[in-house]
Amino acid sequence: MQRRRTGTIAVVSALGMTAVLGGCGLTGDSDGVTLKLVAADYGDSKGNSSQKYWDELVESYEAQNPDVRVDVTVYSWNDVDRKVRELVDAGEAPDMAQIGAYSDYADEDLLYRADDVLSIPAQADFVPQLAAAGQVNGVQYGLPFAASTRVLFYNKTLFDRAGVRPPKSWDDLAEAAEALKEKGVKYPYALPLGAEEAQAETMQWMLSGGGGYTDDVGTYAVDSPQNATTFTWLRDELVGKGLTGPVAPGRLDRADAFAAFAAGDVGMLNGHPSLMKTASDKGVKYGMVTTPGVDGESKNTLGVSDWMTAFKKNGHQKEVGDFLDFVYSEENVLDFSREYNLLPVTTSASRTMSAAPEDENLKPFLDELLLSELYPVGKTSWAEVSADVKKHIGEAVAPGRDPKEVLGRIQATAMRAGSAE
Repeated sequence: MQRRRTGTIAVVSALGMTAVLGGCGLTGDSDGVTLKLVAADYGDSKGNSSQKYWDELVESYEAQNPDVRVDVTVYSWNDVDRKVRELVDAGEAPDMAQIGAYSDYADEDLLYRADDVLSIPAQADFVPQLAAAGQVNGVQYGLPFAASTRVLFYNKTLFDRAGVRPPKSWDDLAEAAEALKEKGVKYPYALPLGAEEAQAETMQWMLSGGGGYTDDVGTYAVDSPQNATTFTWLRDELVGKGLTGPVAPGRLDRADAFAAFAAGDVGMLNGHPSLMKTASDKGVKYGMVTTPGVDGESKNTLGVSDWMTAFKKNGHQKEVGDFLDFVYSEENVLDFSREYNLLPVTTSASRTMSAAPEDENLKPFLDELLLSELYPVGKTSWAEVSADVKKHIGEAVAPGRDPKEVLGRIQATAMRAGSAE
């Protein structure tokens, strides 16, 4: 395989799900090299921990490459990003880290570029939107590792009881929510703008209203007229009319909203693929449709990617590249995606999954991936902006608050953070 060896590579990770894998970095034996990988755990039990996935993959790789050992350590999503930062700050960066963000490490010149480590076929196989999101100033440092999109989930039993159909527009959604409320549904529409993953629900609604975090040239536009209109509508037509449930949106976390849906207490909400298993396990009959937009089905949806990064410190460029080529083979990408109900990050695996009957339940998400827009993760300022959104966006839909003022404050934070880039 032809592989360029001239730059630096980094990877960013941002999928608001639960997963962490980690690797210990040991010095290689005199006869070989030991690579350290730290990763996130996508499992929800010991039985399907990502550690199990990596152990099996590494065993297969080492059988073919006896001179290379790969030590993998897996952490929960609550810990993995912090653990990697601690290792880096201590001068003990792993060879690879599968985490939620990459741009800060790329900015510090700690990462290999994608074309430093991946073969040309492997690099070219990434889904274009995901590859583009892994770039800083036109250079790809973040290697997409896992992806998801959002669709609107609805409870079929509750909808039938209320005599409503799945919504296509905001007005449809509000009318359905009213009917669900009249039937005593606890959360007609669950609006999780709590600290856990408010940045996701926020962006989904921004996109459905024709806005987003940035404008067409990549400049922050949090307080755009479109976004102000979106949050004014949410305040007046959903929250103000008591259609979002007993918990204020700013205090409702995504995990709690998903749990309420699985308990049969939610009429509808935006969800990613993992909600399918959660709901099915609890016996909830659900349907999925494209997220409603202001005038009909939304033309864009939120895409989320977690990232693989390759650190330069230990100098194992060739070995890292060979291992990552193996990780991103079609077979291994499919195995991981199917195990955790995630979307493949490569075109070859996406094509296979789209045509496979066993993956039919993921097809709505695969179709949405082609229309998805990702967080501006290539900006080193995004982490600060995202944190500010998580802290304050719930205020934008609170009765009596001015959405324009709240969005304006977040925009000011974005501009200050962005000016340092």
